[in-house]
Amino acid sequence: MNEKILVVDDEASIVDLIKLELEFEGYQVETASDGMEAVEKALEIHPDLIVLDLMLPKKSGYDVCRELSPQLGVPIILLTAKTDIIDKVLGLELGADDYLTKPFDNRELLARIKAHLRRSNTIIEPQKQESLLKNGDLCIYADERMVTLEGKEIHLTPKEFELLFLLASNLEQVFPRDTLLEKIWGYDYYGDTRTVDMHVQRIRRKIDTQGNKYIQTVFGIGYKMRKL
Repeated sequence: MNEKILVVDDEASIVDLIKLELEFEGYQVETASDGMEAVEKALEIHPDLIVLDLMLPKKSGYDVCRELSPQLGVPIILLTAKTDIIDKVLGLELGADDYLTKPFDNRELLARIKAHLRRSNTIIEPQKQESLLKNGDLCIYADERMVTLEGKEIHLTPKEFELLFLLASNLEQVFPRDTLLEKIWGYDYYGDTRTVDMHVQRIRRKIDTQGNKYIQTVFGIGYKMRKL
């Protein structure tokens, strides 16, 4: 196991506990104790996943997430002591893929880390014969994990890409929100379906510039990708 994980928290006891658990599982672990150090280390080591506390000195977790998500395109799991859904939604809006509320069980964090690191392969590999998905002016390149709209590249986070790929691979098929949670997040998810809604909203802002042309809401159920 060679995956590198960056753990960012200003509480040394939490960092040490997470680091010990992850290294026991075979992961390479780097740590940071403030937001500025987190950005510097992330750009230096290019981790495969980031565990990021929201309340950090020097630079908040929100700002770190906003800065690193488009540059690195790796899963980000937020740690937050706040229970207000607005704080969690803001983190998802800024590019995070998941969140855990403190105090949390290390076994749950480990399960989520493992799930995030394996999801991209399980979503895309069965579709490898479709290395290019094209629907209208939207093109999705599975091998490069790249999306273009009218010839221009569109940046998506890992979870946004996987969600879009799944919908585009099954045009006109309606996916309930719970099914999307299971297929994209890939574990017994303790959050709620607003996570799916927030990711769909972010995707829409990037590809549906003229209304909900591609991804349609099926009220009371979930979402589907229209065939154009």
